[in-house]
Amino acid sequence: MNRDSARRDVVLVVDDTPETLAMLNDTLDQAGLTVLVALEGAQALAIAQTLHPDLILLDALMPNMDGFETCRRLKAQPGLAQIPVIFMTGLSDSDSVVKGLESGGVDYITKPIRSNELLARIRVHLANARLTQSAHSALDSAGQTLIATAPDGTLRWATTQAHQLFEQAGADTDWLETVLPPVIRQMLEPHYNRDKGRIVHAADQALEVRYLSQTHANEYLFRLTDLDRLSETDTLRETFALTAREAEVLLWIARGKTNREIAIILSMSPRTVNKHLEQVFRKLGVENRTSAAALALKHVG
Repeated sequence: MNRDSARRDVVLVVDDTPETLAMLNDTLDQAGLTVLVALEGAQALAIAQTLHPDLILLDALMPNMDGFETCRRLKAQPGLAQIPVIFMTGLSDSDSVVKGLESGGVDYITKPIRSNELLARIRVHLANARLTQSAHSALDSAGQTLIATAPDGTLRWATTQAHQLFEQAGADTDWLETVLPPVIRQMLEPHYNRDKGRIVHAADQALEVRYLSQTHANEYLFRLTDLDRLSETDTLRETFALTAREAEVLLWIARGKTNREIAIILSMSPRTVNKHLEQVFRKLGVENRTSAAALALKHVG
């Protein structure tokens, strides 16, 4: 497949300076990227909601709505939260860098922009975004009730099954914005025992929230459990006397995932996956992943 017939990644450039827009448009177009342009924050949000770009280059200082507020509003929308945002600004002081990252940015580049450096960073973040999306799709297909949040407890994304569980429990938008975030913030405090789950009450039923891992610099992964039903990993753990991590690895093996895919999903190295598998095989009394998967599927369906 040649370059023109392949899908071109789409980058939304948000800047109120025509000269900067022209320069970036030429640079990105020559690099084989499709460029969308917005002159201010509200316009950028409208374009992102309609066209879902793969990456956003966002000027930090703009009239009306600055880049930091634009990014916060973007990240507050589950359908847009996973779009990587690279800030552009003439500011280089540490406070501005921190402010950009805290609002949801993944990177920060100062003006005047060096084309080679910008393109290198774009390629890295596009590759990371594709890897993340692949992991999210795998989580969805395996029926996992998982959510990811920002450090302040704001919901970043959730699997289809998690959204269904929220709906079943009567956890509406107001609950997700007011009740869940304080619970998440408490669980992320340094002194909190992260091996311990928290029970939260929605309108119609109670849910358990359990910390799993930090997936990115500003993103944390949690599992939701319907307390009326034993989870699949709990079933495997109790049936075969596995640890929680061993049960998770076994479940993904049963779902047909490779060690590399499991490593991405569970935020661990492939070598660690292999170590868990050795223990799983020993405890199940099997010699290979096919036999282990067959045993697991008898209990989780």
